[in-house]
Amino acid sequence: MALSVCVYCGSRAGDSPLFLQAAREVGMLIGQAGGRLVYGGGKVGLMGAVADAALAAGAEVLGVIPQALMAREVGHRGLTELQVVDTMHQRKLAMAEASDVFVALPGGIGTLEEIYEMWSWQQLGYHDKPVALLNVDGYYDALLEFTRISHQRGFVSQPQFEALIVDTDAPRLMQRLAAAAARATAPDDYSKL
Repeated sequence: MALSVCVYCGSRAGDSPLFLQAAREVGMLIGQAGGRLVYGGGKVGLMGAVADAALAAGAEVLGVIPQALMAREVGHRGLTELQVVDTMHQRKLAMAEASDVFVALPGGIGTLEEIYEMWSWQQLGYHDKPVALLNVDGYYDALLEFTRISHQRGFVSQPQFEALIVDTDAPRLMQRLAAAAARATAPDDYSKL
C-alpha cells in the first residue's frame, strides 16, 4: 500500500550528521515504496533534505507552507506541488487531510507541536491514522521519558500511550506505519476542529 507520509522535522540540520542522514533515508524510503511525502514545504534543514531525497527516489512531494514563510524565501519551489496558504492552522489541516500517517524526525518546538497535535487529534477521534517518532541518536529520549511519566501519573491513558509508534530504525518504522495504516478504519472528521 503506497502511503501519503506526513513528515514533521526541523528547518535546521541540528548538531549531528545522523539527523540529515535519517531525513534523507526517510525520503528515499517513501519514494522506493511508491509513496508521497507531505511536509511543511521548506527547502532548508531536515525539511529540505527529506524533500530532496524523496524527489530523487521518485516520490511525489506535497509541500504546504504559509504565505509568511514563502515571503521569507524558505519555500521549496522544486516540489511536485507546493500549496501556499494563509495561516499555520490552514497548513496543519491541509497536511493532516492529505496524509495517511504522521512521523516526526528531530526538530524544534514546531515539530513537537505538530506531532503532538496529531497525537491529540487521534485521541479525540478526529482521525485514527498512525502517529510516530523516529528517535534518531537518542534525540527523543527525554521526551519519551516525560511521556512515560505522564502516563504513570494518570494524564495519558494506556491505549493512547501505546498508540504512539516509536522506533530508532527508519526502515522498520516505515514498515510499522504501513501495517498500522492498513488497520486504520475510522473515517476522518476534521469538521469539528
